Amino acid sequence: MAGIEHIRVEADEAGMRLDRWFKIHFPGLGFGPLQKLLRSGQVRIDGGRVKSDTRVEPGQMVRIPPMDTDAKNSGPIAGKDLKHAGDYELLQRMMLHEDDKVFVLNKPAGLAVQGGSGVTRHIDQMMDAFTNKRGEKPRLVHRIDRDTSGVLVVARTRGAAQKLTAAFRERDTKKTYWALVKGVPRKREDKISNWLVKEQTPDGDRMRIARHGEEGADHAVSYYRVLETAAQTMAWLEMEPYTGRTHQLRVHALHLGHQIIGDPKYFDDDHNWPFPGGIQKKLHLHARHIDIPHPDGGRLRVTAPLPPHMVQSWNLLGFDMENGRREDQE
Repeated sequence: MAGIEHIRVEADEAGMRLDRWFKIHFPGLGFGPLQKLLRSGQVRIDGGRVKSDTRVEPGQMVRIPPMDTDAKNSGPIAGKDLKHAGDYELLQRMMLHEDDKVFVLNKPAGLAVQGGSGVTRHIDQMMDAFTNKRGEKPRLVHRIDRDTSGVLVVARTRGAAQKLTAAFRERDTKKTYWALVKGVPRKREDKISNWLVKEQTPDGDRMRIARHGEEGADHAVSYYRVLETAAQTMAWLEMEPYTGRTHQLRVHALHLGHQIIGDPKYFDDDHNWPFPGGIQKKLHLHARHIDIPHPDGGRLRVTAPLPPHMVQSWNLLGFDMENGRREDQE
């Protein structure tokens, strides 16, 4: 049995129900025993009696009475749990940025962000390897397609997840993608604005251009800029999604008439198009850069290097990476 403790409520626990707070800090303490401690006044906040639905606030002191040590959380230290050791090591190799509140990964093409039909391994599942001593697992705050590589932001705490999710919802983020597309757009830069709707196909979900007002349709806006071209055969585009619809950039490239090279869903005429030798039939779409408010203040700006198949294509086509670096720094 341990003695009386006083635990300070942390900033990222603001507004949390007290019973939820106990579940995180003392996962071995059941609902019934907690209610008994509350009714008898043994659990207090800043000296006052409380109930299970009381909302905690940062800086408050929670009085913890003596209890069996089995009720306390002695959860795994990140990376030390052998069950998750492989995931921990792989995630560390993807790591572009790490601090107390945020991870930024360079997700490889082919690895899903979340589970789904036929998915046996994904980022959300792998994040179990970073569960902290309080039993808190990092949280996804946005997604990128399975076949798309590049920047993926993950929140390490509940409070960070709330702030980062709000930044995406309020569009206080700037995401820049690089794509290699078939042909060269007539305009060097432009805005694409239309409506997208999801439909079921034998090959899974697919997005299509819809009419304004069509049931289930969402407005989608993207911007693009041509950075370099390979004759009139292919173009390197910088693309910015203003909205965040499923497959948005891939469908917008199709709408332009310049499908993204290697796209398994939207490159409809690859059998009739002479695919250039030396370029792999993998999706050439990469989440290159993100600029997002950091939960602790200021801006977080992170750039992800290209995946191997795109590096190979860039070298084959003679594209100068310096032409894109200035875009990363804007």
